[in-house]
Amino acid sequence: MPPPALPSLTLVDWTPSLTPGDAPIYERLLEALRADIEAGALAAGARLPPQRDLAHRLGLGLGTVTRAYVEAEKAGLVEAHVGRGSFVRGGTRAQARANDHGGLINLSQNIAPDAPARARLADTLTRLRRRGDLLDHLDYAPSAGLEVQRRAGAAWLERSGGLAGADWTRLVCTAGAQQALALAFGAVARWGDTVLCEASTFYGVKALAEHMGYGLKGLAMDAQGLRPDALDEAAATGAFKAVTIQPTLQNPTGRIMSAGRRAQIVAAARKHDLMIIEDDIYAVYAPDAPPPFAALAPERTFHVSGVSKSLAPGLRTGFLIVPPGDPMDRVLRTVRALSYAPPNFGGLIATQWIEDGTADAIVAEVQAEMTARLAMAREILGDAIETPMSASAPHVWLPMSELDAERLAGRALRGGVELTPPSAPVVAPGLTTGVRLCLGAARDREELERALRIVAAAVADVDERSRAVI
Repeated sequence: MPPPALPSLTLVDWTPSLTPGDAPIYERLLEALRADIEAGALAAGARLPPQRDLAHRLGLGLGTVTRAYVEAEKAGLVEAHVGRGSFVRGGTRAQARANDHGGLINLSQNIAPDAPARARLADTLTRLRRRGDLLDHLDYAPSAGLEVQRRAGAAWLERSGGLAGADWTRLVCTAGAQQALALAFGAVARWGDTVLCEASTFYGVKALAEHMGYGLKGLAMDAQGLRPDALDEAAATGAFKAVTIQPTLQNPTGRIMSAGRRAQIVAAARKHDLMIIEDDIYAVYAPDAPPPFAALAPERTFHVSGVSKSLAPGLRTGFLIVPPGDPMDRVLRTVRALSYAPPNFGGLIATQWIEDGTADAIVAEVQAEMTARLAMAREILGDAIETPMSASAPHVWLPMSELDAERLAGRALRGGVELTPPSAPVVAPGLTTGVRLCLGAARDREELERALRIVAAAVADVDERSRAVI
């Protein structure tokens, strides 16, 4: 059997950019290495500069660079060969993500680019060591979460979600927005109840309803989302207790309700005594959107949000604002029954970032990146997509019949692009159908452009087939 191939001797001219901060220099150098590997600037097999050369180039001590290389090897980023140097290992995180999707370009997951968060994590961990309350996070939190995290969550909803005067005493910390949705549903509905919703809605709502034994009744939509007349008519014909709505950058359509539309929905909810479950997770991408339902009808609104869609998916930190009165007790009893208390350390990172302004900086970079990606989607797909309601919308909607949507998804898949299954969001077939494209999961703009051009070709094929049918 021949010996295993040795890494290439190709030496890369790598001059990393170290982010400012309080973290030790070797940690910042390690993070720069990790980021450049993830971004593709350092390919698998690339030979890193000798430690002495890099130290001289950066004006650092040799020991600092040596420690960074050692830590990089421990982390599996590089492999060292005596007498030959250090080489970038294969199997980067971006490659792992591609492998998770069978090697396809992923336009099916609605996640934000995480490079801004990754670039700041090492410095954040250093600052966390200096927190006076760090060790408090090793204990169980109260069922609603630690006060410091609840206050930070309320501050974040106020400045990034437009929820003026957010009351931290009515905020429950959760393990992501999906758990917040589950708690809200559990507080207003029981097995066998039917909840009103948009004709096409977030797939997590459908999964939750199926698991918990709720029915869903999808209602007609227009360019602003859920139609108030459809809500009024449906609520008048049955014993419904609640309606769940995404008023800002609705998933999957990306539509935004005007202030007038929100007022009409509130009026209908009050008329029929409906509780409102408001999923406002994408508000951060539409800073000019009208105030949320929680500000308009706090007495009947469960407000769901979090940071996973804007800061980093892995934080799994969600927030639930609960209406005054009995609902808080029902929610906390459920928390104690299912998980006893929310997890502390994802919320600790989110709290640190909210308190010191890092969250605002990450969001600004993510918004800028999504603005560029959305502009690319509009240029390539043109009139095929519905006009986005925000310049930094993380997903776009291609309205079309259910049959054409299935054809498009199939053609894109054969071309190497994974799309959200067209049936996933549909609650009421025949009302609002199409294909959602998520712009954040592609590892960079080059990959996104390649995927969008594949989708554009698939759209053209579907249009041609549709015209040929008599």
